[in-house]
Amino acid sequence: MLAAVLIGGGYVLYLDRLVTEQFRSLRWTLPARVYAAPVQLYAGAGLDEAQLEHELHRLAYRRVAELHGPGTYVAGAGQLTVVLRPVQFADRSRAAMLLRVGFGPAGIQDLRNGAGAQVPVVRLDPLLIGSLFPSDGVDRIVVTPEQVPPLLPAALKAIEDRTFDTNWGIDPRGILRAAWVDLRAHHLAEGGSTLTQELVRSYFLSDQRTFGRKIREAIMAVSLTAHFSKADLMNAYINEIFLGQDGNRSVHGFGLASEFYFGEPLDELDLPQIAMLVAIVRGPTYYDPRRFPTRVLARRNLVLKLLAERGVVSRERAEAAMREPLGVTRHASGAYYPAYLDLVRRTLRRDYPERSLTESGLRIYTSLDPRVQEIAEHALDAELHQLDRTHHHGREHLQGSVVVTSPQTGDVLALVGGRDADFDGFNRALDARRSIGSLVKPFIYLTALETGQYTPASIIEDEPIAVRLATGQYWRPRNYSRIFHGPVPLVRALGDSLNAATVRLGMSIGLGPVTQTLLRFGLKQVPQEVPAMLLGASDLSPLEVAQLYNGLADGGFREPLRAVQAVVSADGKPLKAFPVRVTPVAPSAEVYALTTMMEQVLTHGTGEPAESILPPGLVAAGKTGTSQRDRDSWFAGFTGSDLAVVWVGYDHNQPTGLTGSMGALPVWAHIMASIGTLPLSMPPPQGQTDVWIDFATGLATTPACDPANAVEVAVPLGTQIAPMSGCGLLGGGG
Repeated sequence: MLAAVLIGGGYVLYLDRLVTEQFRSLRWTLPARVYAAPVQLYAGAGLDEAQLEHELHRLAYRRVAELHGPGTYVAGAGQLTVVLRPVQFADRSRAAMLLRVGFGPAGIQDLRNGAGAQVPVVRLDPLLIGSLFPSDGVDRIVVTPEQVPPLLPAALKAIEDRTFDTNWGIDPRGILRAAWVDLRAHHLAEGGSTLTQELVRSYFLSDQRTFGRKIREAIMAVSLTAHFSKADLMNAYINEIFLGQDGNRSVHGFGLASEFYFGEPLDELDLPQIAMLVAIVRGPTYYDPRRFPTRVLARRNLVLKLLAERGVVSRERAEAAMREPLGVTRHASGAYYPAYLDLVRRTLRRDYPERSLTESGLRIYTSLDPRVQEIAEHALDAELHQLDRTHHHGREHLQGSVVVTSPQTGDVLALVGGRDADFDGFNRALDARRSIGSLVKPFIYLTALETGQYTPASIIEDEPIAVRLATGQYWRPRNYSRIFHGPVPLVRALGDSLNAATVRLGMSIGLGPVTQTLLRFGLKQVPQEVPAMLLGASDLSPLEVAQLYNGLADGGFREPLRAVQAVVSADGKPLKAFPVRVTPVAPSAEVYALTTMMEQVLTHGTGEPAESILPPGLVAAGKTGTSQRDRDSWFAGFTGSDLAVVWVGYDHNQPTGLTGSMGALPVWAHIMASIGTLPLSMPPPQGQTDVWIDFATGLATTPACDPANAVEVAVPLGTQIAPMSGCGLLGGGG
């Protein structure tokens, strides 16, 4: 008997020491949190009142009749007043502030703070777009007692543990009641646990329901109560308890649950929202508000009824809360952009070990523009649905991907990995390496311009050509239309994507120089130098294509594409910046001349169908791409502020029946028509001048003389161009 007492006493002391030491050193693993680029507000920004409201809704701000703290706004009569939340940016923090936004015909007209002083620029909160959590899937946002609304612990005690403030970690009456139920059921059917026991079970023990585990749980709960304050135990419970599942991610703690279900910080929740979170404590799977809203609404209203009966809130307040909907967001926080998060993970793994990303609470600030991302997702999905109806082959549906960048910085603004943008699976934007077809042609023409022997008006023969291969056989490329056009200017050869003329040009300047041009612009692997490379016999991902074209869009300067702008520690200290790194890769004069040729792709060439979609006056440049047997449909194009690359095809590489202008081009055009992009507009660089020539012949002309075919291109000063017959022009480019 004495031995049993000694052994039992030793076991109790062991558990006491174990639980107190572990609790004193309690450190939760904090996944890295990933944020989008914040929307910038300033006088002159092209955001109207409805668009700003949409951005605020994305950030879970609430429109109210009267302001009552951060996260709320009022709108009307050409003005919107918002109380912005305190927020940590990559470079600094901002306290909560009141902001008045005045609107005019062109968008934002005036910004003023609470004191009435004008404010030049204000950033909205960066949108949380996801977490990089560990392999066990546990995710949480740790909150301090100051960040917890007082109603939450009061409600937890009233509903889950009415003796919390006075018990010693266990409730003998509850245990006896549970034991009686268990004996009658002949198994463990009733818990009878206190909040402290639930904390012990969640943090220290397994979910296995045995009498031995219940004994350990009770001893450890008493030990915690003896050594720590009730406030410490309540805060630990609020941060630890399991409250939901999001795929592979388990949602722990009320801080994350608030974001997960409502998209709002915990300290902004009102009574019906707090009551719902308390309601699901009993069984987050059974009471999943997105799957079983009717069940959860009934449970929440029961919680509100009990809170009124037990004096936590007034009956009138509880009844008003019962009339409110659940208010749960359609999507879980962080589940919107899996393809972009994939790019973020790959970027960070080059600099950080996995443990730092999943346990240190890092804050990752990215280049993602949620508005552009939303537009790109919608444009791709809508166009693929339309194409499936008209070009469907068999059971498989068309797939696609989109990459949108800011050429001047290399920022990746949007990245869509497939038509189901919420699906966290195969990321086509990064991993679908497909034949790029005619997307390679601008780099061939740029190489030719750099030799000084060619201009956009130079004539090249578009006639049958036979190229002798290393095997001794001959390769005879044909135009897509199977028609040859004889002598054509370079601008038409590129604009109409003439294969024979392009191969003839490429063979005249050499495969080696073309390869070097591609490598300068960011191609990572040396392509196989065979004649077929001149028609795009290289497999690249959409992101790799975007890297190549970004250098063209930025006038011959290469910036490595970046998804991550900065990494900040959990306590706000800057850890790593990802600055813009610019490398000149081609002479600006020749890139400018090429750009004027690529503009004609959209006005007279294979990209002309986009004109019916793009807004009037939007000057853009680009190139269609179609791989052999129409397996891949591409378009890559840019304006003065944005570049987008679109790929459309089947995952299993069967023919689509779609050229670049039929499949990818409409997606690109709808994106550019919706994001508020700026037109291409720049004067010719030194040594170049703009001239009008005939698109079909390369002869000098004017829009008045030849309105249908006159195109404006850049040529070196002093270039002599023969005039078009009957136009009365003198040749010459300056």
